[in-house]
Amino acid sequence: MYHVEMTTQITRMSRWFKVCCITLFFSQICGAARDLQAHPVVLVPGDGGSQIEGKLDKPGSVHYVCSKKTDYWFSLWLNMELLVPIVIDCWVDNMKLTYDNITRTTTNNPGVDIRIPDFGNSTSVEWIDPSKASAGNYFATIAESILKFGYERNVSLRGAPYDFRKAPNELQEYFVNMKSLVEDTFTKNNGQKIVFITHSMGSPMTLYFLNRQTQEWKNKYIKTWISLAGCWSGTIKALKVFAQGDNLGVRVLSETALREQQRTSPSLSWLMPSDKLWTRDEVMVQTSSRNYTIQDYQDFFLDIDFPLGYHMWEDTHPLVYDLTAPGVEVHCIFGTGVDTAERLVYSKSTPLGKATIIMGDGDGTVNVRSLAACSKWVNEQPQSVYVQAFPKRDHMAVLYDPVIIDYIQRVVAINPQKEEAEN
Repeated sequence: MYHVEMTTQITRMSRWFKVCCITLFFSQICGAARDLQAHPVVLVPGDGGSQIEGKLDKPGSVHYVCSKKTDYWFSLWLNMELLVPIVIDCWVDNMKLTYDNITRTTTNNPGVDIRIPDFGNSTSVEWIDPSKASAGNYFATIAESILKFGYERNVSLRGAPYDFRKAPNELQEYFVNMKSLVEDTFTKNNGQKIVFITHSMGSPMTLYFLNRQTQEWKNKYIKTWISLAGCWSGTIKALKVFAQGDNLGVRVLSETALREQQRTSPSLSWLMPSDKLWTRDEVMVQTSSRNYTIQDYQDFFLDIDFPLGYHMWEDTHPLVYDLTAPGVEVHCIFGTGVDTAERLVYSKSTPLGKATIIMGDGDGTVNVRSLAACSKWVNEQPQSVYVQAFPKRDHMAVLYDPVIIDYIQRVVAINPQKEEAEN
């Protein structure tokens, strides 16, 4: 009797094992995800939110410590070892772009190849420092918080990094790849619509993308869009970076050390304040001899000795200028109540050197009027638009804040009753 029961049990287990193997086999062939209890997610980073790798074969170098040639790809961003005095000159020379005002495009410095690694995988936007140093935590907290729903990296949790130095007009291949990524994610997850989670400049970048898709495509593939700290209509901080640079919080570096590279990025021009939200007579930059308003951008660039910046602004400012409604459900989340640059005051006759900054409301990086610009869509599209302001959360805190993380979890989780009602 014992042997019969054991034989029967073994036979049953053998059949079960065969069924499981066949199921697993077909699951792997079809690319199906695990038992996912949430909608698949695509993470779109903001300015500085993608890893960048470089490979060199340069005709010269700016300093004797700088490599001219490498036989391998190495981490350029984020690599804290490169953000130190003297070595920073090498980094700037490898990262800066050259703008051609005839073709209206940018290129890398001669002998510098750049690539954005691991498109499609969430890992390269979870940590922008491949060593996973704490300073490089980007989408990692959000990713870890939703894994409990059964997400699988590179299947149901995807990433869409890009060359953040450039604006959408130079990223057409990226948008082709993003569309394919959305469709691939949809297919790999049994036809489940995807959720975009975007941050900062990644939000207008995604708006640009969605505005160029048909409504039929958006209805089929997109469940909802969670925007975190979207810089919809620019920020005063962009003017400050053009004028004096930004040391990225590295205290041992002067702000001007990075300005040479930062100025060459068309994406910075794209983030300048828009006259949709700043009035024509509103002073944004003040010097001892004159004021600069939204009408004075050409003079501003001439006076900071960077006239090409105005051409880059001409190229980029129309890209999402009208803030056309995206045609998908939106959760627009941002922080408020944090001191944010509202006006730059320079003691000299030109906007160069260290400014006295007059503060206003925002998230410490983006002005509140730009953060809240998404609210215009409430009356401009049939899809729901939820605008949520969280006091005392700064621009990066929205990626880690427990209350906001909880909000994200509730949005991405599948609610059977809601799904049935919508269908």
